[in-house]
Amino acid sequence: WAARRDEIRAVTGHFPLCTTELLDADFTTFTILRDPVERTLSYLRHHRATTPADADLSLEEIYEDPSRFRHFIENHMVKMLSLRAEEMRRSAMMTMVGFDRGRLETATRALESMDTFGLQEELEPFAQRLEQRYGWQLGPPVRENVTAAAEVPASFRTRIAEDNALDMELYEHARKLLGR
Repeated sequence: WAARRDEIRAVTGHFPLCTTELLDADFTTFTILRDPVERTLSYLRHHRATTPADADLSLEEIYEDPSRFRHFIENHMVKMLSLRAEEMRRSAMMTMVGFDRGRLETATRALESMDTFGLQEELEPFAQRLEQRYGWQLGPPVRENVTAAAEVPASFRTRIAEDNALDMELYEHARKLLGR
């Protein structure tokens, strides 16, 4: 999320942080991070529910698609926080980047530079902090694209965590920062 400081307007959605540079305005920036394994499983369930051609595929089969993995799953939070304006394609989600420690460090610095951030599992307290800090009246949280949880093998959860090791590190760093 990004809200202009001089106006009561908001730009919300799944955008990389560098979008604020492209819009060339002064924004208040904040985001919600989600456990990377839960984020991935949610994405897979949502994809299966909204893509008729894949409705009968298992979550593991959807995960195996190399293009889908590279664009929408692989270290997605690190990508969205570390992507530079000059790297970004027309559709940020479709931008492919290489992942290394430098990319994680960039994402970590970006997270630390944001005005505030929270965790999905603590959405209500995060919304309350925003209301208190900025004097906003947000109302109750609205959850969209909610899918029913599905049982998956522990080995699949482990694989997702291993395949998204940089996201796991970023998420743990965020948890530690919020624990201070």
